[in-house]
Amino acid sequence: MKRKIEALKFIGVLTLALLTFIACDNDYNSLESDIQGIENFHTDNDVFPIVAYNKKVNPVQTNNLPSNFLGVYTDPIYGQSVTNIITQAFPSSSNAYDPDFGTNPEFTYAYLTIPYYSKQIGEEIYTLDSLYGDAPVKLSIYRSNYFLRDYNPDTDDAIAQLYYSNNYEYDNFLGELLYQEETFFPSASEQIIEEEDEEGQLVEVDKIAPALRVPLLNPGGNFWESLLFDKQGMPELSNSNNFKDYFRGLYIKTEPVNGDGNTIMLNLLSSAANLTVYYNNEVENEDGEVEIVRNNKFIMTFRGNRANVIYNDPTNTIIDDANNNADEVNGDQNLYLKGGEGSIAVVNLFEDPTVLDDFNLLYKDSEGNPTRLINEANLIFYVDQSATVNMLEDQEPNRVILYDMKNNVPIVDYFFDLTTNTTDPINSKLNYSSILERDASGRGVKYKIRLTEHLNNILLRDSTNFELGLYLTTNINEISNSDVLNEEDLIGIPMGTVLAPKGTVLYGSNLNVPEDKRVQLEIYYTEPDN
Repeated sequence: MKRKIEALKFIGVLTLALLTFIACDNDYNSLESDIQGIENFHTDNDVFPIVAYNKKVNPVQTNNLPSNFLGVYTDPIYGQSVTNIITQAFPSSSNAYDPDFGTNPEFTYAYLTIPYYSKQIGEEIYTLDSLYGDAPVKLSIYRSNYFLRDYNPDTDDAIAQLYYSNNYEYDNFLGELLYQEETFFPSASEQIIEEEDEEGQLVEVDKIAPALRVPLLNPGGNFWESLLFDKQGMPELSNSNNFKDYFRGLYIKTEPVNGDGNTIMLNLLSSAANLTVYYNNEVENEDGEVEIVRNNKFIMTFRGNRANVIYNDPTNTIIDDANNNADEVNGDQNLYLKGGEGSIAVVNLFEDPTVLDDFNLLYKDSEGNPTRLINEANLIFYVDQSATVNMLEDQEPNRVILYDMKNNVPIVDYFFDLTTNTTDPINSKLNYSSILERDASGRGVKYKIRLTEHLNNILLRDSTNFELGLYLTTNINEISNSDVLNEEDLIGIPMGTVLAPKGTVLYGSNLNVPEDKRVQLEIYYTEPDN
């Protein structure tokens, strides 16, 4: 119910934004027509001060994200984050409940397969997307004994249970160890699928794109037999509710190796993601002879509840210090942006009422009619290269997104940017939010956010000047919201921000920042000459 309400709220806000834009566009079409009818007009630009300050992000909702990070990410500014995954595992279809394993089922092997995000660049040659770091991690996969509920039992209504990035108790509910690799690193090679031939020898039957594909152990010599075959015909396997309470899923855990590691995004919702248990059984042929049937499969997928837990370096206090010392009146000298359970920048365009008065005086007449056509309005955020000097080129995040924090949606300019690219999010919404501009050496220089229509709404339709939030994002198309724990001013952040492991440091709006680096509101306009 909560998600339906949030969806309706989002649609309502978007509809209002669209209607407001259309109204504003009509107003400006009239103004533009008047300007075109006047021979003498000029273009110029204004700069207005703003206030931008730091805000720490409390633990964030991580259940049912579109993707999941796994691994160890070492940030030269914000320290190390370790991200683990807990997930339910369900039979691949409703027909798989109350399974018939046949006569004398015999376990042969089990495999876990979770695809990476990758691109094929040649025959059997791939590159991995969203892989950060070049050192191995210790990878362990356990049966989880932690029950992931569908609904919150502490509420009267059927409200979905939320799981947050600081839910560290998963580690207290570890079951049998099913896999362990002391020096695991994701491979960009195709994965070979093997099955038994008639003689019981493993032969190649297929290849798939790069994936986390590992053989699972059979603890005690009968783990899978006891889990599945011994429960044939019993309530534990008979329906969804019983199954997810019985086999509660997997906990995939990573640990640094020699203080370092790597992190990679996994696609648990892929049709190729599964936990497959292979087994043989016996059938009697027409001659009454017993034959072995090989390569029977019991397949489980991960379309139930799943969540990340994030362990941030407790000794790194940069975000806490920036949040505790945030200057909400004058703005901060530096803005510390970090994805996930990290940090954002709060942006107030007209915190000083005199600035808003100056804006209205320049862009409206005494009757509230526009006197200038706003051609373009931007916020430009400069990277503090002295703070990011130790960052490698691929550690600097490529994209930021600007949100209306009151309504928890992107500003209206986002929705009118037609450069949406669903297959390549890095190159999506480029008019609204530019890719990080870099210098000749590859180091980040600046981000530009366009807020022309947002400003038009304030000017022409008297829209409320709500606080804005500047967030990092790993996917600017992903604007569904994740809840923020125990927070009134920041009720949610985009899932693309939850999935952003990187961080950066920007110059802020404080007057102590050199003017050529200070973030300010820039407006380019056209005005008729009197």
